[in-house]
Amino acid sequence: MSAIQDTVVLVTGASSGIGEATARRLARRGAHVVLGARRTERLAALAAEINATGGSASFRRLDVTHRPDMEAFAEFALDTHDRIDVLVNAAGVMPLSPLWQRKIEEWELMIDVNLRGMLLGVAAVLPTMQEQGWGHIVNVTPVAMGGATPDSAVYHGTQYAVQAISEGLRREHAGRVHVSLVSPDVAEAADPLAERIADSYAFERMRTRRRLTTPVEGVARAIAGAIEGARYGMAGPGWRPAPTPRPKPAAPVY
Repeated sequence: MSAIQDTVVLVTGASSGIGEATARRLARRGAHVVLGARRTERLAALAAEINATGGSASFRRLDVTHRPDMEAFAEFALDTHDRIDVLVNAAGVMPLSPLWQRKIEEWELMIDVNLRGMLLGVAAVLPTMQEQGWGHIVNVTPVAMGGATPDSAVYHGTQYAVQAISEGLRREHAGRVHVSLVSPDVAEAADPLAERIADSYAFERMRTRRRLTTPVEGVARAIAGAIEGARYGMAGPGWRPAPTPRPKPAAPVY
């Protein structure tokens, strides 16, 4: 039996890219996946595909930048499954451009989706996880090898912020709520995001970079591995407890 069997996993950005691939892989491993994104027609098709092949999937429209939407998404998962084991924050946007172009609306969009959306997801599930006494939050932060490029300063800024917040969250809840950070290179995993890049120079740079990228299925495998690994060290329904350390032999008495 898969260690992920019967785990309730919420996946944002599930209509394409990393989120879609992750939902498929986790469902194949026996998880109950709850899909969230704005494109409900794609969510409906994905859920139908998963359920038709013996998996378990439900979905709800989700705008990660809208707090009531995110809270309703978490409530939907609770109403459906009575608990929330894992949240995978996979929603993201990447409209790259040099700072001198002053595409401020695109900056705001990246801050809202990549950073604020992640925070709203954490805020929506954390009370339930604290009450349960267990849970797992997986934040996905695709980052190009070599750090920020001339056209990715704001995008990378949001990703580095997610990394810092993830570390702080991990320290706050060590031992109860597990926090994982999956950071693939921008590559194939970012293809749906790359298509939205308006700046022609940035778009060409991305087309060149993604020839050497990590396949989206590889990112999904990494996320599944992180979830599976955490299950061995957490308590709670469906979680396997950490193995009991073997007692040390008593010192000889003379």
